[in-house]
Amino acid sequence: MLLQTYIFLQTNIGKDIPLPLPIPEWLLVVLLIVSFLVHILFINLMFGGTLLCLFFEALGIKNDDYRRLSQEISSTITVNKSLAIVMGVAPLLIINTLYTKFFYSANALTGLVWIMVIPLVTIALLVLYLHKYTYDKLANNRPLHVALLTLPTAVFLFIPLVFLTNINLMLFPDRWSVVGGFLDALSLPNVFPRYFHFINASLTVTSLFLFYWISRKDFNFSEKFKEYSLYDFQKRFYSIAFACSIAQFLFGPIVIFTLPSQGLGMDMLFTILSGATIAFVPTYYLWKEITSSAEQIGRYFNRIAVLLGIVVVFMGTGRHLYRANALSPHRLAMQKNTEEYMKQVEEAKKNPAKTEVLAEVSGKSIFDTKCSVCHAKDKKLVGPPVTEMIEIYKTNPQGLAEWIKKPGKKREGYPQMPGFEGQLNDKDLYLLVKYVLEGK
Repeated sequence: MLLQTYIFLQTNIGKDIPLPLPIPEWLLVVLLIVSFLVHILFINLMFGGTLLCLFFEALGIKNDDYRRLSQEISSTITVNKSLAIVMGVAPLLIINTLYTKFFYSANALTGLVWIMVIPLVTIALLVLYLHKYTYDKLANNRPLHVALLTLPTAVFLFIPLVFLTNINLMLFPDRWSVVGGFLDALSLPNVFPRYFHFINASLTVTSLFLFYWISRKDFNFSEKFKEYSLYDFQKRFYSIAFACSIAQFLFGPIVIFTLPSQGLGMDMLFTILSGATIAFVPTYYLWKEITSSAEQIGRYFNRIAVLLGIVVVFMGTGRHLYRANALSPHRLAMQKNTEEYMKQVEEAKKNPAKTEVLAEVSGKSIFDTKCSVCHAKDKKLVGPPVTEMIEIYKTNPQGLAEWIKKPGKKREGYPQMPGFEGQLNDKDLYLLVKYVLEGK
């Protein structure tokens, strides 16, 4: 309860937009989870495809088969890129609808880096097309062609970090007052564990996709590759998927342990752990495939794909549950702010001439929404009572105003108060100080 109260204190997000949702919230949540999972599938294929394309083309500098394999992978990346972008529209709109203040606040705090996502992606995609259509023209200058792919690869390594940083930041409004930009947000817990978890997932999904791609009956493998057999490449892709799946069992607990505790509900933990338990089964089948003969390899592919799909659904649902749990106290605080704001609007409509009364109401409403959760009139809550504030600042209102804007830590046993600089204008700060020192 004390933790919930402290989180409530730290929420300085103002009021919500007083508009109804276009459809029931539960339906928006279902659509968010489903549309996000479809979007992230193609993001994984685009991202993992680019990494594997670069890896195999680097090997292809001295080996024609690897270069041809890289060219096959390259042909899939631009298609998956287009699908990833199109499928990303729905989850982006839905998350904006459900978490407007949180998502846009995180965007604003990461500033220029967030704005640079679109031009960076545009440049990366143009270079990808250039790389895709210059395999033959640069056949005699393979190192240059490899170098050409390093730019979009670097961009694609950076962009997920931006998105993960933003999504992570939106969950913690209590940190907004101390975040000074993208680098500050990047240093918050859980960003890098989730990032490496994403990389492993992308390589797993892409490797399985490429296993299917080269195993198709209409692929004509023997016409394209001379040195390596289909079985050689099938085992390579399965081995990558297996290694990355094992790595997920290492990164998964790190991701959970680095999550701030306020979002760790039993529903979220049960969902995530259920998905992790199921993940052992396709990992076992991957090992069976790797150790099978050329005649038998591929017999468990459908089982692996279906089971990993179920795991992804569990993980995606667990991620949403964490977001809902972490933001629950902040959303309650915002709801209270909104209710107070709407009361003031109605009061202003009914009594437009009573400016003095409205001023007093504003002072009280600011205290109720920003301070009352942790400060009571004559008893200790999370912070000291109002009576102590009056004793210290009754002859120094400016001192109280400065403390509210930039507080420090005075007392043992009390958490440090967050600063309100930039969140209260001079008029609101004056009304709040006046209300507190009057002790009403």
